[in-house]
Amino acid sequence: MFEHLADYPGDPILSLIGAYQSDGRPEKVNLSVGIYTDAQGKLSVLQSVVAAEQHLRKRSLAPSMYLPMEGHEGYRLSAQRLQFGNESPALAEGRIATLQTLGGSGALKIGADFLRQWFPGSSVWVSDPTWDNHIAIFEGAGLAVKKYPYYCSSSAELAFEGMLKELSTLPSRSIVLLHPCCHNPTGLDLTNAQWLKVIKVLVERELIPFVDCAYQGFGEGLDQDAFAIREMERAGLTFLVSYSFSKNFSLYGERVGTLSVVCHSPQVATKVLGQLKATVRRNYSSPPNHGAQLVDLVLGSELSTLWRTELEEMRLRTSSMRELLATLLSDAGLPLGEQLRRHRGLFSYTGLNKAQIGRLRQEFGIYLVDNGRMCVAGLTMEKTPYVSSAIVEVLLHRE
Repeated sequence: MFEHLADYPGDPILSLIGAYQSDGRPEKVNLSVGIYTDAQGKLSVLQSVVAAEQHLRKRSLAPSMYLPMEGHEGYRLSAQRLQFGNESPALAEGRIATLQTLGGSGALKIGADFLRQWFPGSSVWVSDPTWDNHIAIFEGAGLAVKKYPYYCSSSAELAFEGMLKELSTLPSRSIVLLHPCCHNPTGLDLTNAQWLKVIKVLVERELIPFVDCAYQGFGEGLDQDAFAIREMERAGLTFLVSYSFSKNFSLYGERVGTLSVVCHSPQVATKVLGQLKATVRRNYSSPPNHGAQLVDLVLGSELSTLWRTELEEMRLRTSSMRELLATLLSDAGLPLGEQLRRHRGLFSYTGLNKAQIGRLRQEFGIYLVDNGRMCVAGLTMEKTPYVSSAIVEVLLHRE
């Protein structure tokens, strides 16, 4: 029956997990998958989340009923306040339709299906480059995907003028996928002034922004990283926000995310939420409960202060690892060192080609994604000098 099926080659990022785990070299370093690890190179355990977990265990173990299609109510409200701010007019006026999703990927999928149904003639424009799964998700939903300039490989800098020029030519109601902070995979973010110029074009061209926020708190700080989202609201845009708590709560396996749509009126928001719920029903019916309860407990209690402190520590550690690697590479005479200093968040674009990345993997047990993306959050004080010397070797010396 299924002999005609093609083989699945595997995800280019997730497939590296198995390769790394089967690598027996003690000096190996995993800088491929986008996860934050602590100073010992282990998955981070947040004490705020541990405390919330202990609180949940004290409750009676009653059977868990299905959540509504839109998810846990307290979690959804907590997520809205975090993303849009307590002073958000749209939040106060009930103009934001939010539902709980299966992580950030689930939010993108629900958003893609929703847009495909109600804007069937619209194409999706993504940054060049972007996270590979962005393209897969939108194409899988039946939407045509195109690219706008973002990264200049010759200068290793943001191609902002090209980006702005391209966006200024898009047809009305084109969907534009944007990274509000910690751009994946380059690590290059727009300045606030550049965001204001982009938002002006989005308004003038009547475009539909789809903001993918997976790393709030890892760039410049929680509120600073939400600048683009809050400015879009202030500009009166209708837009979508996919969100993930995987990284900033270290809850990867719990699949905790949200999808929000900012609307012009509470009546429209009610309609939108209804159609989003219908989309969820056609996919997985309702989301899981446990991770949402943890996030809501933390954000809605005094544990929020502890969580913010822990997240800031994670941000600063990631930044310090990037700075250490940048210093070592600069000391070795490589311009890559100075380039890294312009990046923010978990990732940095190294500019290494596939052959060089293959050498790092085969000769040194250092795992990067084939497009040259490095997860800086996977570095430690002990292993960063080893990674630096290996990069110097593959860039300055041939096999």
